Amino acid sequence: HLVVRAFRKACEAFGLPRLRFTLEAHNRIPQARGMGSSASAIVSGVAAAWAFAHNGNLNKQAIFELAAAIEGHPDNVAPAVFGGLTTSWKNGNEFHTVRYSVSKKIRATIFVPNFTLSTQMARQALPEKVPYADAVFNVSRACLLPIAFGDFGDFSAFADSCDSADSGDSCAKTTLSRNDLLFTATQDAIHQPYRASLMQPTWDLVKALRDKGFAAAISGAGSCAAVFYEEKSEASVEANNATNISGKIESAEIESAEIVARKIEKIAEPLLSGCDWKVLHVHVDSIGVAITRE
Repeated sequence: HLVVRAFRKACEAFGLPRLRFTLEAHNRIPQARGMGSSASAIVSGVAAAWAFAHNGNLNKQAIFELAAAIEGHPDNVAPAVFGGLTTSWKNGNEFHTVRYSVSKKIRATIFVPNFTLSTQMARQALPEKVPYADAVFNVSRACLLPIAFGDFGDFSAFADSCDSADSGDSCAKTTLSRNDLLFTATQDAIHQPYRASLMQPTWDLVKALRDKGFAAAISGAGSCAAVFYEEKSEASVEANNATNISGKIESAEIESAEIVARKIEKIAEPLLSGCDWKVLHVHVDSIGVAITRE
């Protein structure tokens, strides 16, 4: 069991004797589906060992560094430890990460198929080299992610702040909504196209949702599909409806999470008959690892 293996390695690193224990795991993360289940298992094992070694006190940086060393890279263990959105890298033998706060208004719909895809197989599908234009395309989208997901309160106010008298020429402004930015930031030219044939039902679902303007993407290496959108408060929805003469809600930008989720499911429904899918509607986690005393 990966949690046990990580726990054993962490105990050795922390100078603990070999412990006898019983593991009871309650795993709500779909496995082998691009949701970071392996990284979460490693973080759980390391955090448990740290709790034994340090009387329950938690040092997230130490847990991150050891978990990244066990995983071999920091990409997935960083958000598992710190929550939110992270940018991570390895410099020599050292692992580093920067955490960005994620807006509490961001929601995600996850489509979980009944088939799995190993990370190794997904990696093997990628070419050793990609066209320069595709690399530039992806770098620009990656740079946009912290803004698209960021916790800036009223996003329209953040965008409009460039109009203030004090901003001068130092502030660049976009007229795009957050949902538009999420759509753009989730575009990809160097991973998904090469892996599509390994999970065709997922890829078909992603394309159908993106054709309707939703920020859908393959989650990690697959096989889950994830859709991100901004939730509007009920007051905001009512205010927008009051100014809509036709009485129709026409944009995801003025809809509540429940309405958007139903629209997403309706678009996806014709594509879900080929295999058994689970649909999850979740908040984006911003907490990270924690220890609960019982």
